[in-house]
Amino acid sequence: MKNKIAHICLFALVNLCRLILAATLLFSGFVKAADPMGMLYKINAYFSHWGMPFEENSLLLKAMVIALATIEFILGINLLFGMRKRVSAALSALFMSLMTAVTVYVYIYNPVPDCGCFGDALILSNGETLAKNIALLVAAIVVTAFPRCIIRLISERNQWITSIYSWIYIIGLGLVSLEYLPIFDFTAFQPATNLRAAWYGKTPAAADLQNLVLFNDKGEDVTEEIVQDTGYTFLLTMPNVNIAEDGCNDMVNDIYDDCCDAGYAFFAVAGEQTDSAAINNWIDRSGAAYPFLTTDPILLKAMVRSNPGLLLLKDGQIINKWSDSNLPSLSKDRNWAQTPTVEGIKTPLVRLLLWFVIPLLLVELLDALWIANKFYKHHHINKKHLKHNKVMRKKIVAGNWKMNLNLQEGIALAKELNTMLEADKPACDVVICTPFIHLASVAAELNADLIGLGAENCADKVSGAYTGEVSAAMVKSTGAQYVILGHSERRAYYHETAEILKEKINLALANGLKVIFCIGEVLEERESGKQNEVVKAQLEGSLFDLSKEEFANIILAYEPVWAIGTGKTATAEQAEEMHAFIRGVIADKFGAEAAENVSILYGGSCKPSNAKEIFAKENVDGGLIGGAALKAGDFKGIIDAWK
Repeated sequence: MKNKIAHICLFALVNLCRLILAATLLFSGFVKAADPMGMLYKINAYFSHWGMPFEENSLLLKAMVIALATIEFILGINLLFGMRKRVSAALSALFMSLMTAVTVYVYIYNPVPDCGCFGDALILSNGETLAKNIALLVAAIVVTAFPRCIIRLISERNQWITSIYSWIYIIGLGLVSLEYLPIFDFTAFQPATNLRAAWYGKTPAAADLQNLVLFNDKGEDVTEEIVQDTGYTFLLTMPNVNIAEDGCNDMVNDIYDDCCDAGYAFFAVAGEQTDSAAINNWIDRSGAAYPFLTTDPILLKAMVRSNPGLLLLKDGQIINKWSDSNLPSLSKDRNWAQTPTVEGIKTPLVRLLLWFVIPLLLVELLDALWIANKFYKHHHINKKHLKHNKVMRKKIVAGNWKMNLNLQEGIALAKELNTMLEADKPACDVVICTPFIHLASVAAELNADLIGLGAENCADKVSGAYTGEVSAAMVKSTGAQYVILGHSERRAYYHETAEILKEKINLALANGLKVIFCIGEVLEERESGKQNEVVKAQLEGSLFDLSKEEFANIILAYEPVWAIGTGKTATAEQAEEMHAFIRGVIADKFGAEAAENVSILYGGSCKPSNAKEIFAKENVDGGLIGGAALKAGDFKGIIDAWK
């Protein structure tokens, strides 16, 4: 009971850490992709501090921003949906280790006022960022330590759809936001913002709005004149005149000419440190006739995420913003002066829902329907058959002695078990599989009506010069009726392949032996979410050439190799999940009747204390018992779980 409570607590802790980490990475990656220029400015601030500044139109810097956003977003998606659990958890821990190291440096040396991890969407102090990253690093370590506890929200078969779409979406979002303007405007200069009220301190406003000061070419403060203007005012923002894109000059000049004709104000706004030579160079390149103002270049970068960008004011309120890639035509575009509404401001959120959240939910729904269809096919389609044919698959407890007990000890154990079962008849089939040297002697001591006898292996050859091998015919001659094939230890230590096992199975069946065929995944395969793929491949590789009649003599044993002797525990629910999957694979190949009739044994760490819970599962038909089969009392306790 204590172990179960501890497992539930661990399960809850891991998934809580996973969801917190996923949500933070998703938000951080999305913010960076939605406002890549804002993140570019912050990253460049670090390089400037280290004496390695980039030009702010650097392709390398833009690529770094998109890459960082993509890494965070994809890690978040993988953790949220439980995809590629082990790799995603490990990469998240590595990523958070690097980010925590950076924030330790930032906290100590204070190179920037805020680290910019969430851009302008959520500004944290350097101390708050450090605390946040330490907490996320701890969460990442917990998730990395126990990836098997992560709940998968989408099937392994269909996870590639979510993965590919997420890559396309986040990279596409970043590129579109670079070319145009951010999908979400996290700055203080959002459409519908009342600059006049903020500047006069009449409404709560960001410091950026209250600190806005515009100077003309004579050094005079003209901010009040701008915000008091009740008409339309266009501001062409150029944070860095030297690298401003001049491919839009004709469009800008057309807008200026239209403003002159209509009586609208139009100003170019450059950074305070811009010298007259740079402005004159721009005028020469562009043929500009409009007047220039100057202000804090940091505010210019926030006003419009473009160089140049265009901002429209009316009656002191921000009406619209454009990048250099989509400047309006005042004479042709009727919407350039449209006053922003609450509905208009919500448009980016609607776009997000339409282009990402809803498609993902649709994929989840289709995946759930696919799983439900498989469940129906594998678990309910055979009910009609059962109704008319009343066939019940056998319940079996099989003991595997492995390489234990000498001949005398083996005979003694067989006698003790035989006496116990004669006194208290079992409610299931009982089989003991012994080393070769025991078979003939033990066969003579068993009541064949109570206990079946099997070997632990047989050769893949009929007969001949194969020193040390024991053929299927030899096994049969001892009185044995069963043979274990494909055991995880034989696969691991003796490198038995699917082809070798196929030969052994054919020979065993040809000699009238029933085959207990073992399948299962190792720890690395389980933690990487490949258990279904591995088990299906084992079945296909060795059994799928059999006829339905031949398959009727197969008993399957699922071994969660990762939970045998590793200190890790496979739950009854995990056993049921895998047994149901195995039965589904058999139904696909051999039909619903064969799937319903085949006995599937659980080959994990089964003891008298947990056998009843495991055997209670619908698709678990017994157990292949290792260590507990070497003690008659323990083995009898497991057998009695069927009573």
